[in-house]
Amino acid sequence: MGLSFTRHPASVGETYGEHFASASYFGLRMIGAGVLCLVHGVLPFLFTTNGSRTIIHLHERMVTNRHRQQGQKINAASATAAN
Repeated sequence: MGLSFTRHPASVGETYGEHFASASYFGLRMIGAGVLCLVHGVLPFLFTTNGSRTIIHLHERMVTNRHRQQGQKINAASATAAN
């Protein structure tokens, strides 16, 4: 059972705690942006860019983290090969 809690976080280069924090951050940002989008639907002059800016921010954060982690793995592999 313990492996179920760590398999996916490990596959993205995170511990369980790091993954929990990251997923919580993304989830809360999406909920907040969703609420603002609902308000925007009723009052179109409010929150005109919050939804799209949140999507862009979360995508950039996810892609940046993925590339950073891949770079760390490549650097670690190169260091190991050099030894």
